[in-house]
Amino acid sequence: MKLTFLGASHEVTGSCFYLEACGKHILIDCGMEQGRDSFVNQELPIPAAMVDAVLLTHAHMDHSGKLPLLYKQGYRGNIHATGATTALCDLMLRDSAHIQMSEAEWRNRKRKRSGGAPYEPIYNMEDTLATIRRFVSHDYGKKFSLYEGIEIRFTDVGHLLGSASIEVWVTEEGVTKKIVFSGDIGNINQPLINDPQYISEADYVVMESTYGDRNHGERPDYIGELTQIIQSTLDRGGNVVIPSFAVGRTQVLLYYLRKIKDSQLVKGHGDFKVYIDSPMAIESTQIFHENMLGYFDEEALDLVKRGINPISFPGLKTAITPEESKAINFDGEPKVIISASGMCEAGRIRHHLKHNLWREDSTILFVGYQSVGSLGRLLLDGASEVKLFGEIIQVNAKIAKLSGVSGHADRDGLLKWLQSFAKKPERVFVVHGDDQICEQFTEYIRDRLGYQAVAPYSGTTYDLKENICVVEGRRIPVDRAQETRKASSAFERLVNAGKRLLVVIQNNKGGTNKDLGKFADQINALCDKWDR
Repeated sequence: MKLTFLGASHEVTGSCFYLEACGKHILIDCGMEQGRDSFVNQELPIPAAMVDAVLLTHAHMDHSGKLPLLYKQGYRGNIHATGATTALCDLMLRDSAHIQMSEAEWRNRKRKRSGGAPYEPIYNMEDTLATIRRFVSHDYGKKFSLYEGIEIRFTDVGHLLGSASIEVWVTEEGVTKKIVFSGDIGNINQPLINDPQYISEADYVVMESTYGDRNHGERPDYIGELTQIIQSTLDRGGNVVIPSFAVGRTQVLLYYLRKIKDSQLVKGHGDFKVYIDSPMAIESTQIFHENMLGYFDEEALDLVKRGINPISFPGLKTAITPEESKAINFDGEPKVIISASGMCEAGRIRHHLKHNLWREDSTILFVGYQSVGSLGRLLLDGASEVKLFGEIIQVNAKIAKLSGVSGHADRDGLLKWLQSFAKKPERVFVVHGDDQICEQFTEYIRDRLGYQAVAPYSGTTYDLKENICVVEGRRIPVDRAQETRKASSAFERLVNAGKRLLVVIQNNKGGTNKDLGKFADQINALCDKWDR
């Protein structure tokens, strides 16, 4: 009964934890690192083909984004998640594959001209579609048996449509331990989705700490702040450009904008236009429409019962094709533009920034977390100019942030979630926070509140039966010279295929001599062909 920390250790992204229990190998999340990495993550210590199951807390890429890579490396088990998470991953992983393949195409055009070796995408659409077929959906609150001795339950954690904390009961040699993986703990009083549901018992807790060093402050007047920003910008004749995460944050903005429109709070601009310029945001909004029951909160469901769509209104326009997207910037009428990506690292938002950053009459409004090193963080930190599409753009637009809009619980929210356990867990593992925040939050709950707490580095392994650390992870800073190293190569694919072959061989133990002999002949023939 061992737990190894692979990702989101002293970092905010790349969530991944490896549980060995009852002879099974289980991953909890398999996320992609986003923004600038601080530390080197340890690789999965077993071949991907040996992993038996994946448990997924929610659909955001920093928790799910490497699932197709896991499949590409040989994984063939199921991926367990809530129904809404399954639907959102269908969308988000396909979008991620499209980005990987487009980037590879662009790089290979340059490499072909320079005579460089071909660049291979981290994964492709075929890997992704096969991954999506591995998903198995579960309802909130329903305990199920994953394997003999391992039981699972998903509990609504109020971060994103379908997001969950995962409760895991493991029984080995007559000893039962319960491990709770918090996932991303939601902020209270968010539109559309429920507040976090609290769990009363756990032996071990793995919890996030994104805002473990601060509170969001008094709940702002979101409607009032957004109204004021829209009013002043439209009065100047400019555009309000909102870099927004396509899933979750965009739908919250639509909820606020519907209220502003319904109450006619913006004066003098009639039924001002609001554009959603993100095919993924448009598709995810449809998923929100299709997953209201069982996921929306009482206020949103009350609107639905009265025939009111909580996230739609007159003047809402969508841009799906590239031509429709480009046309937005040739429309001189002041407007609101919501576009992805939320950290301005890719996607159509960069085109809207190119057309609006230099304009003194426009506003760039941030409504979510910006990772260190991202373009969004650079703008928030006061950059006077940025480079987009090879061109230096002066930052003359007003840079604003909608206070307190976060899908993550703040420090008090994290403490409330942790203190909901009737008795202190045997150990609390603090993850999913920037380096200093992980340390600060761990010190506070350990030294001030009396929890046995630790912030493990990647590679750390704990024996959960004995509550002891058996492998101490190391603090290995990323070598910046290696940051551009491609994530996967043709040779690495070959190595992963070999690892999968070994697993397949083990799985055929006990087969008939005839079948095993035939299998051996096929392997030997393949070796003869490629032996150098």
